[in-house]
Amino acid sequence: MNLILIDNQLRIELEWYEQLWAFSLAKTLDIPLAHIETVTTDEPQSSWQEIRAPGTFLPGVIKAGTYYTSRGKEFWYVTESRYYLVLTLQDESFKRIVLTLPDCHLWLERISQAKLTISSDL
Repeated sequence: MNLILIDNQLRIELEWYEQLWAFSLAKTLDIPLAHIETVTTDEPQSSWQEIRAPGTFLPGVIKAGTYYTSRGKEFWYVTESRYYLVLTLQDESFKRIVLTLPDCHLWLERISQAKLTISSDL
């Protein structure tokens, strides 16, 4: 998975096998930085009440795809790694995107800084 900050957007590029596990036809997710409400590296809340449609879930191994929760529609690509990057969104089809990245703290800083730059430009 690759994350790229480009033209006031966060682009999430999935590898072919990540698309397969997530049952996603889309290779990229483009999110305007203005639509990102919060960014955190805290462990996300999850429950058995979530509906997977479509996606993959193997406890302790992978949770990938689209999930419908009490919070709304969410995209998950989480492996056994505990390095979470959680994006809470507004005005997007997904209400939340949850990823695991080895450099999640670096991306938290990059996204937060990019959002501050956009805010100051307005």
